[in-house]
Amino acid sequence: MRELKLKKCLECNSLVNVMNNGEKLICCGKEMVDVKANSTDAAFEKHVPTYEINNNKLEVSVNHVMESDHYIEWIAFVTDNREEFAYLEPGIDAKAEFKYNKGILYAYCNKHGLWMQEVE
Repeated sequence: MRELKLKKCLECNSLVNVMNNGEKLICCGKEMVDVKANSTDAAFEKHVPTYEINNNKLEVSVNHVMESDHYIEWIAFVTDNREEFAYLEPGIDAKAEFKYNKGILYAYCNKHGLWMQEVE
């Protein structure tokens, strides 16, 4: 199964979604690093996305604070041939809806990084 491949600049925190493996990416004069997804939620705040399947729709939520300085920036769903993103803002629930398929859900916390959950 295809996974989301992200690179991050450690200077300015910019994220780049890598679509193919080409040259190394440089930002702020330094090579960007790979972002690895966590799948075990050991933090006090919850980060791993959860889902329910209703009427062929994947209803996704992340049990996480959505404050101006700490929130889930986006939820993504990746299948073998598709990537979909739902961009979120502080003050709203960390929820998204996608058409059901097998794949991988991702949630990105602005403080604690990338988290994932497989969808069967």
